[in-house]
Amino acid sequence: MVIIMDGILNILKPPGMTSHDIINWARRNFKEKKAGHTGTLDPGAAGVLPVYLGKATKVIPYINDEKKTYRAKIVFGATTDTQDSFGQVLSNVTPDFGLSHFKEVLDSFTGEILQKPSIYSAIKVKGKKLYDYARQGKEVDIPVRKIFINEIKILHHNIPQYAFIEVTCSKGTYIRSLCADIGETLGCGAYMGFLLRTASGKFNIFSSHTLEELEESNQKGQLEKMLLPLEFSLDEYQKIHIKNSASNSLKNGNSIYPQGIEEDLSPYKTDQFILAYLNNHLAAIGNIKYEEARNRYYFKPIRVL
Repeated sequence: MVIIMDGILNILKPPGMTSHDIINWARRNFKEKKAGHTGTLDPGAAGVLPVYLGKATKVIPYINDEKKTYRAKIVFGATTDTQDSFGQVLSNVTPDFGLSHFKEVLDSFTGEILQKPSIYSAIKVKGKKLYDYARQGKEVDIPVRKIFINEIKILHHNIPQYAFIEVTCSKGTYIRSLCADIGETLGCGAYMGFLLRTASGKFNIFSSHTLEELEESNQKGQLEKMLLPLEFSLDEYQKIHIKNSASNSLKNGNSIYPQGIEEDLSPYKTDQFILAYLNNHLAAIGNIKYEEARNRYYFKPIRVL
């Protein structure tokens, strides 16, 4: 039995599949053309990959999933062209450093830092993904980006051979590149031997579901129990409620004025993002606007759901 619904699935991506493979799997299994995710995971990595189905894809641009958490293994004494265990080895050096020095280096990578991602990444330069340049053997200038590392914890280690770390960081951080940069700073080189994403925004690994679990639930007609509502990732935004008298205007994407809104809009800031509900269901995302000529605030829909 196939249930077609609008919502979010917290999927535990297995290693060996790309993030796009997971999207195709969801489309095929749930007969839903519209599907998307909010953060690519490397094919060899595993972990949390929220997948948005149906109308839920419309909320993706408004989600704040800045903070992510990973567990990774750093292997010291070697570098690879892909900065992970799947690439060609470029150099080998016998590592020689102690735990105290390793901790000092990790501390130097916390806070706001500059990172140059691997050419084997999905970042686009001049309209083409970097890994496409790599596959074609072409050189390209890779832009350095600002990222933020909140914390790096050592979970387990056998210094100076390897270490398992937990990294809490901003969206857009490449853990492969972080491992390589740490190895370079230590003077011996390093690559990422393993990666698991344990959290992405509000989604965590403890509430995630394997592909097998989702397939079984779908066959039993119980997928609804695993679907999260459209607004699950939007709880940072405040809510207003649209009156039934203004429902047609809202559905047509028209601005909604005070007479069609249950709340007083004056406490809100101009251009503030707001969730608009109709009959207790999320119906639109938009901004608060102010009309000076008539001295009134109103709601302008940006995305009608």
